[in-house]
Amino acid sequence: MKVYLLLLGLSAVISFVLTPAVRRLALAGGVYTPQRQRDVHREPVPKLGGVAMIAGVLVALGIGAMIPFLDGIFSDPDPIRGLLFALAVVLAMGVADDLWDLHWTLKLAAQVTAAALVAFHGIRVEAMPVGWIPVGNEPIQIGLTIFILVLTMNAINFVDGLDGLAAGMAVIGGSAFFIYTYLLTRTINEFDYSNLATLLMAVLVGSCLGFLPHNFNPAKIFMGEVGAMLIGLLLATAAVAVTADVAAMEGFRFRNVPAYMPILLPIAVMALPLLDLALAVVRRTVRGSSPFSADRGHLHHKLVDGGWTHRQAVLLLYLWTFLIAYGVVSLNFFDWLIILPVVGVLLLGAGYLTLHPWVRRSRESSRESRP
Repeated sequence: MKVYLLLLGLSAVISFVLTPAVRRLALAGGVYTPQRQRDVHREPVPKLGGVAMIAGVLVALGIGAMIPFLDGIFSDPDPIRGLLFALAVVLAMGVADDLWDLHWTLKLAAQVTAAALVAFHGIRVEAMPVGWIPVGNEPIQIGLTIFILVLTMNAINFVDGLDGLAAGMAVIGGSAFFIYTYLLTRTINEFDYSNLATLLMAVLVGSCLGFLPHNFNPAKIFMGEVGAMLIGLLLATAAVAVTADVAAMEGFRFRNVPAYMPILLPIAVMALPLLDLALAVVRRTVRGSSPFSADRGHLHHKLVDGGWTHRQAVLLLYLWTFLIAYGVVSLNFFDWLIILPVVGVLLLGAGYLTLHPWVRRSRESSRESRP
């Protein structure tokens, strides 16, 4: 655990220190987020913050490769090589999009390329954790992996609409996933605690933690396409890597954890971004526009339009992410008969809190309409 926390801290420091330098570079180059009707900010804010985030990840991975504790991860360099190639694609395409606002087809092609690099270098869906159904067909493994990675990158991109939202959600959800994968690793192998998914979550959480002070409302810099794709790529790659851990268990049930946990937790971590993505696709398809076209109908826009301030809306979505992700993680430690009612009550409370502005206005309207 100490090694992972060390790399988490290193990634955070690198990201935090480099972000102001990247901001100055973006200001000098005039790399601003254009003012659009759907945006909640009113002043131009520089982009490219994801460059500092990816630097934190790469430096931490480089240091990790030199630590004997993690030899089990780096003994086969091909998966790491594929991930590094994918990160290079993310960096190149993300910077290009921040500079020139690329067409969505080019961004999608880059996402597919990055996902394919990960899949063809060995990080693939190897088992469906529900019932531990093996996925032995290589083309199916590759196809599923590419689909999951591209879906997750777009989900994070869609939810990145308020200051600090994507980075904060990644910290909360990624830390929950980190705890789970570390516990799973200890259960699978009592002699080797090195695990790719755990390492990726450690460096991702650190990178987002370092960037968040610069990005929280009022944001001094945005992560841009690089940061959103980085978060999506690493979250999805870690989730895919966990399926290999599940396959390696050969029927051994992770003590006190339901069999569906390896697939349930990644879904829980990504619940809000995936929900927002699904609603956006349906909403845009119904009105006859491209699913990748921009609008002001995302969940965070609805909260701000409903009466929450920018910062309140972000904190509210943090709350939802925490309850869902850590509610699932808590199943590792407590009986589900205790957890489900407690989490259910907390979710009901979060739901009431979320709808409070609308409820208040409805009550005020009712009082005003009375004779």
